[in-house]
Amino acid sequence: MDNLSRRRFMTGTMAVAGLAATGALAGCSRTESISTDPNLLTLWYWNRSISEKLLDSARRSITGTPRRLRTDMIGGNFDVKLRTSLAGRAYVPDITGLNSNVALYFPSEDQFVDMNELGAQEHKADYLPWKWQFGVTPTDRMCFWPMDTGPTAQFYRTDLFAAASLPRDADEVAATTDTWPAWLDAGQKLKRNSGVSLLANASIVYNQIINASAERYFSPAGRALFQDQKGTVRRAWDVAVAAAQAGITAKVQTPAEMNSAWVSGKVASHIEAVWWGPILKSTAPNSSGKWAVAHQPGAPGNSGGSFLAIPKSCKDPKAAFDFITWLTSPEAQIETYKDVQLFPSAPTAFESPQLSSPDKFFGGQDVLGVFQESAKEVPITFVSPYDSQVSEGVLKELVNVETQGKDPDRAWADAMAQGIRQLEKRGLMK
Repeated sequence: MDNLSRRRFMTGTMAVAGLAATGALAGCSRTESISTDPNLLTLWYWNRSISEKLLDSARRSITGTPRRLRTDMIGGNFDVKLRTSLAGRAYVPDITGLNSNVALYFPSEDQFVDMNELGAQEHKADYLPWKWQFGVTPTDRMCFWPMDTGPTAQFYRTDLFAAASLPRDADEVAATTDTWPAWLDAGQKLKRNSGVSLLANASIVYNQIINASAERYFSPAGRALFQDQKGTVRRAWDVAVAAAQAGITAKVQTPAEMNSAWVSGKVASHIEAVWWGPILKSTAPNSSGKWAVAHQPGAPGNSGGSFLAIPKSCKDPKAAFDFITWLTSPEAQIETYKDVQLFPSAPTAFESPQLSSPDKFFGGQDVLGVFQESAKEVPITFVSPYDSQVSEGVLKELVNVETQGKDPDRAWADAMAQGIRQLEKRGLMK
C-alpha cells in the first residue's frame, strides 16, 4: 500500500486546499499583530460562531488580566483571509476562530502557540476526548482549542414511518436500525409500503459512516488507509452503494432538491448533526410535531464544530489563553448555547436544565438528550489535512453509481486512482 512519508505528512505541501501561501511562512521575518495597542487583544471570528453577550464582557475586560478584547467579525471566506494574513506576516489577530477544517492548518502548526506550554493539560478533562484530540497536531502540539461540537443522530418523520408500519418511538427506531444492515432493511420496507425514500442520497450514508469511525483515510503517522479493502473507507463505500442499489435513496444531490424532499415528505429521514434541527425548523415549519430524533446505526459521529487558536504573533499568549479557557468553560458554553445554539464540547454543561427541555417541533421530545448521549460515544479519530484529496473522488464516483448506474467496482477503482493522482501531484505519495 502507498504511504505518505512521515516528514512530508507532518510538514506537508501547502498546495493542499490553497495553503500554498501559508507554507511560505517558515524563515520569514517576525509576524506583526493587527493591533499595536499593548492592552488590546484582537479576535477574529465569524457571525454566530461565538456568543455576542460573552464577547461584550471581554471587550470591557478579559477576566483575570488588565487587557481587553477587540472583536473583528470576518465576512466572506474566513480561511482565505486568515491564511493571507499569516502568509504576509502582517495584520494577524491575537486570537482566531477556526472551523471544523482545522486539520488543514496542521502543516502550519509552527505558526500557532502550543497551548500545552500555557497549561492546557490542566483543562483536558473538562472536554470531550474526541473533540480535544481533533485540535492536537500529529506532533502532539495542542494548537487548536475546542469550542462547539456537532454530534450526529438520525432525524425522521414519525408520521411517514408509522404509515409504512415502521416504529415511530425513538427508542424503538434506534433498536430496529442499530446496524447498517438493519437500517437498510427498514429503508426497503419504507419504500415498499409507502413509496417514500429513507434518505436523500447515498453520499450522506458514506459521509456519516466516516464521521463516526475511529479510522479514516490516514493514520497519524502518515500511513495511507483508504485503499484497504477491509478499512473504513471501503466499508462506508459498500454501505452507501447498497443503499443506492436498494432504491432507498431519493437520488437528490443539491441542497435545494434535498430541502424540497424534506418539506414535501418525499424523504423521511436524515442523518446529521444537532445543528440541523434549527435548519429543519426554518426549512419545513409546516411539518412541526412530525419529526423525532433517534440514535443512528452503529456509532454516533461528529459533523462540524469549531476551535480557537493563538497565532505566534500574539502580544500576550497567557492573556489570550485566559480568555479562551473562560470563553469555553462549561458555564460559558451553557450561555453560548442559550444565545446562539452552539452545542457544547464540555460535557459538564449537559447537566444544565438549559440543555434539557421538550421541543414542540419534535413532538415534545427532549432531542438534546439524544445528542448528549451521542456526544459521549463519538470515537477518537484522526483527520488528516489530505483527506479531501481522496474523498472528493470517492464522492464523485458514488454519485455516478447512484445516478448513472456505473459499475461499483469500476467506480471504486477510478476513485482510488483519482485520489492517488491528487496526492502524487503534491508529492505526498512514496
